Amino acid sequence: MKKPFVTILQYLFFLGLGVLFVWLSVRKIEAKQWLEIKASLQHARLLLIIPVFIMLLLSHFSRAIRWKILMEPLGYKPSTFNTFAAVMIGYLVNAGVPRLGEVVKCTLLSRYEKVRADKLVGTIVMERAVDVVCLSVVFVLALAFQGSVIGDFVGSLFGNFFKNNAGKTSTTKITVSLSVLILFIAAVYFLLKRFGHIDAVGKIKNILKGILHGLQSIRFIKHKGWFLFHTLLIWTLYLLSTTVGIYALRETAPLGIGGGLTTLAVGSVGMVLTPGGIGAYPLLVSQLMEVYGLDKDTIGNALGWLLWTAQTVIILFGGLVLAALFSYYNKNKRPSERRAKLTDEDIAPI
Repeated sequence: MKKPFVTILQYLFFLGLGVLFVWLSVRKIEAKQWLEIKASLQHARLLLIIPVFIMLLLSHFSRAIRWKILMEPLGYKPSTFNTFAAVMIGYLVNAGVPRLGEVVKCTLLSRYEKVRADKLVGTIVMERAVDVVCLSVVFVLALAFQGSVIGDFVGSLFGNFFKNNAGKTSTTKITVSLSVLILFIAAVYFLLKRFGHIDAVGKIKNILKGILHGLQSIRFIKHKGWFLFHTLLIWTLYLLSTTVGIYALRETAPLGIGGGLTTLAVGSVGMVLTPGGIGAYPLLVSQLMEVYGLDKDTIGNALGWLLWTAQTVIILFGGLVLAALFSYYNKNKRPSERRAKLTDEDIAPI
């Protein structure tokens, strides 16, 4: 009962956070401004949302291919359909319960393919590490090409935590943060080593070993060029879909690809903060539009909610459709294609 209770609390917390961001983004909007938002959307080039849908779907498919490339060094070659379906279902679950989707997609793939779920977790960690690097590059590019516009905005978002009351960088806060991180890692290492004979701790150690084994896959990638290609393709599609979405609104169209770059950088933070970016994504995008001299309550909100809706529709539609097809596809495989049932040694619990 304890685990479901914790899961429910986690879900309620992040959902509540999303609702809070929704309230913050709309609380000051007056009746006249709602009419302006409606007018902006009515005059938008909504047909441009179609290529946005296509590019987002292609980015998710490319992510599935990249995941397959990471699995090859582990000796796993799942079908492209199952991998893509697992990715989309994982996104669908993440929209409700953050991070649970990563576990679900590994479990689903291990059910129908001859793969070990615990080692797949390692590839997920590696994917996230690569995405963090890519997002960092996006921020650097945004600051390089749009720094004169968004420099202060980005600084206010990420720099305040490490500043003192005088507004200067606090070496004390930085030192304390690093010390806490080091102590946490040391404590985990000690507990795993000291109490490894306990069943629960032993299971955690086995999971961590599986993760480390999965992380080693990056060193032995057979097709490094294709891995790099799909990584670049994923983030290029993110940028292009965001930019096309900006062109959909006549008021934001002049921002061009530079505005798309900054919106991608800032909006990605919102996607991390709450399930599916609900509330947080539109709020951050609206704040960013104010930096460009646009009304954040009208044009900013219109753009933020338009882009967020496009991303959410693809996740909901794609996830639900592939979830329905996933079981049907695997049940109707030819007998010769069905894998033998894995033993407990083949699949380790997550």
